[in-house]
Amino acid sequence: MAELSDKARAFLQEKRFAVLGTINPDSTPQLSVMWYELDGDEILMNTKVGRVKERNLRRDPRISICIEDGYNYLTLTGTAQLIDDQTRAQADIKRLATRYHNPAKAERMMRDTFSKQQRVTICMTIERVIEDL
Repeated sequence: MAELSDKARAFLQEKRFAVLGTINPDSTPQLSVMWYELDGDEILMNTKVGRVKERNLRRDPRISICIEDGYNYLTLTGTAQLIDDQTRAQADIKRLATRYHNPAKAERMMRDTFSKQQRVTICMTIERVIEDL
C-alpha cells in the first residue's frame, strides 16, 4: 500500500470530484466522474449495480482515479474491492450524498433514488500515488 502525504490527505478531504478509470473488455479506458471519500488509507466510492464501471471492476479490479484543482492534481492507482452487502452499500451512498450535499437533500436522494437501486461500494486500496500539489 502506498503512503499518502499530509498534503495529499488534506487535498482528498476537500470536496472535489474524482475521475475514475476502469478497463473495458477491449482494453480501452472507461472514465466516470465520481463522488469519493478518503476512508482511512482507502478511497470509498459507490455505484449502481449494472453500470459499466461496476462490470469492468468485477472482471478486472485494477482502478485509477484522478482528482484535480486547476493545475494541481492527485492520481491514485490501485485495486478495487466490491462490497455487495446492501446495508453497507446503502449506508455508504448516504454518507457520500451527505458529503456532497446537505443532509436534507441527501435524505431526498436516498428516498427518491438510491434506496430503490441495488448499490455496490467500491473500496480502493492505494498502491501508487502521483502528486502534483
